[in-house]
Parts: sequence; C-alpha cells; structure tokens
Amino acid sequence: MENPAKNRPTPSNKKGFLKWGIIGVFCLGVGGFIFLDLGRFITLESLKANKEALAAFTASHYPMTVVLFVIIYCIQTALSLPGATILTLAGGFLFGAALGTVYVNIAATTGAVLAFLAARYLFRDVFERRFGKRLVVIEKGVAQNGFHYLLTLRLIPLFPFFLVNVAAGLTRMRLPVYLAATAVGIVPGSFVYANAGKQLGAINSARDVVSPGVLGALVLLGMLALVPVIYRKRAKRTTIGVPPPAVKPFAEANDPRVK
Repeated sequence: MENPAKNRPTPSNKKGFLKWGIIGVFCLGVGGFIFLDLGRFITLESLKANKEALAAFTASHYPMTVVLFVIIYCIQTALSLPGATILTLAGGFLFGAALGTVYVNIAATTGAVLAFLAARYLFRDVFERRFGKRLVVIEKGVAQNGFHYLLTLRLIPLFPFFLVNVAAGLTRMRLPVYLAATAVGIVPGSFVYANAGKQLGAINSARDVVSPGVLGALVLLGMLALVPVIYRKRAKRTTIGVPPPAVKPFAEANDPRVK
C-alpha cells in the first residue's frame, strides 16, 4: 500500500514553490508594465494634462486616493520601475508638501524593503551578474559602515535608488539598519520634489525641480552623514601603535607611602 506521506510536499519544496511564485509575480509585474506601456501614464506631460481630474478625484475620495497612491508608489519602487520622480511630484500636488512627503516616505520605504529582500533572497545571482562591477564599491562601503554610508547614498540624489536597494540586499546589512537609514535618508529629497509639486504648472522638466543650490545642499547633508565614519577612522589610526598607559599594581597604587 502506497504511503501518502511520500506525496506530501517537504518544507524545502514548499520554500522552492514560494520562491518561484514570488519571482513569477515580480516578472509578471515588470512584463505587464512593459507590455501595456504603462509608463506613458507616469510622465510629467500626463500628470500636467490630468491634474484637474486628479485634484477633483482626490477632493471627493481623499482616503481612497491616499491608499491608491501609496500602493502604486510601493509597487513602482519594489519592482524598480521608472516614475518615482513623477509620483513624488504628484504626491506634493495632490496632498501638499508635508503630507505628500509622509505618504511618499511610507510608500518608498516599504517598496525599498521589498526590493532589498528580493535582491537578497530571490535575485542575488542575477543582480551580481548584471551589476557586479558597479556594486563592488557600494557593497564595501555598506558592509563597513552600514547606517552612515547608506544614509549618505539616500541623501545624495546622484545614486540610482534601485541600485542602492540591490547593493544593500547583497550585503550582510541587517534589515532594521536598512529600514532606518532609508526612512531617514529619503526625507529631504522627497520634500524637495513634493514641495515642487505644488507649483506643477511651472515645471517643464525634472531639471526645473533640483537647482544647483538645492543639489549642493543635499550633497552637503550626505557628506555630513559620513562625519562619524571619518572621525572613527581617524581615531582608530591615531590609537594604532600607541602603548596602553602603565598601570600600577593595586597594592602599590593604594600605599600612601608611594607617590
């Protein structure tokens, strides 16, 4: 008589099915975005052309708009799809600079965590083959000074967001550290774009948002985030080779006759 236990999936098989199922969802999402040409809806021209309709819908269905915005932004970030800048501008236009920044932060951080986990547990081999040379420097910095290095990469809007997600996922960085550095680091940039979204009609391209002065300020913030790292390195160098101070024996140190 056949043993029914033999036909039951083992824990390893279940993990394999789950892994390939999630990979399938990721591939389906990216493929659907490309096949349906959904990118045409996430452009500055499309946003400006539909701003009245979007504003009216938000006024009538505010909670639903917030939920939809967060979900769409989260999916965009998790799948590393284009359109983050336009979505952030839309958030500022629809919800204002402050609330827009909050909603963007929640969505972008959640999506970044999903991308981080996908890079670590699902697509490690793929990303290492595709971006191996570009990831080496980021991986080294993140591995040595995780929080401050990642915070710098988040503050300076010169490093591709998705590439930082991937690089961090391929290192040994702990998820709480990654979550904290991401949530804090994207606030200034998100606020800049969300605040610009309030004057959507005056924006003709993404270059109109980040002026040289604003970009310089963000770079300066990123450099300041590295100050603790630089200080520790200098302190470590100065202490190398310095002998520890001489310690007197306990009895001698407590003898009043010894000065």
